[in-house]
Amino acid sequence: MKLFAFGLGYCALDFIARFGDLFESIAGTARNADKAAALASERIETFVFGPEREDPGLAEKALAADVLLISIPPGVSVDPVLARFGHRIANLRAPQIIIYLSTIGVYGDSKGEWVDETRLPAPLSPRSVTRLQAEKSWAAIGRGPDKTVHILRLAGIYGPGRNALVNLKDGAAHRYVKKDQVFNRVHVEDISRAIAAAIAHVGPGGVWNVSDDAPTPPQDVVAFAAKLMGVEPPPEEDIDTAEGVSPMTRSFYAENKRVSNRKLKEELRVDLAYPNYRAGLEALFEAGEGR
Repeated sequence: MKLFAFGLGYCALDFIARFGDLFESIAGTARNADKAAALASERIETFVFGPEREDPGLAEKALAADVLLISIPPGVSVDPVLARFGHRIANLRAPQIIIYLSTIGVYGDSKGEWVDETRLPAPLSPRSVTRLQAEKSWAAIGRGPDKTVHILRLAGIYGPGRNALVNLKDGAAHRYVKKDQVFNRVHVEDISRAIAAAIAHVGPGGVWNVSDDAPTPPQDVVAFAAKLMGVEPPPEEDIDTAEGVSPMTRSFYAENKRVSNRKLKEELRVDLAYPNYRAGLEALFEAGEGR
């Protein structure tokens, strides 16, 4: 198989590191020449794909791939991959598996109740609205005779270099509190496992929630990280009165839901490496994070 990754970011690179041996060739994109040069290796052929530049040969390489991994987020109103390549991918009469990395933000707010893939999305934030629009367009491509499209709705991503331990060490951790608020999260290794399982899935494409088993108040995660590090956690702050909270953070607290991963485990047979944040943070701490 040949893999082409639109967006060689955190999740795509983790997937390639863990499952790259599944592919005879791997290529992907970066937003600028400096990042493309930094990512280029014998294993990954890199192309620049951004608002101002597209490297020659990119389209040919992408259209020749057996698997397309799409992790570039949409812009204000359009998915850049769909805008540039959507018609050509849809009209290409060659089998392709397409993995689109979306977000559980498309569900909007469920007042803390459980949601699964049967729930009608009702996104609140503009970025989640555009995500849902992109999902629908990729799903439409998947209705063609040659394309299998899997949409992975990701919970909050954490993993090496991106977690509460690192935030505490850097002095960037906060314990914002809102009554009955919970967040869903998932370790990047489990995202990679979900991608691999979707590629191997025999059957039609689908929508899959990728989350761990334990939606949790966010302040509890920071407190557990502080306990592992042997430090005092930052004080709790009411999100409604706290100062200096970014608009994006406030938008996250406007949504409260518990996202079910049952379909991921039962139909894609994904065995989570880190079924809750405790297991994930303990492993990261043992690996030296936050020290």
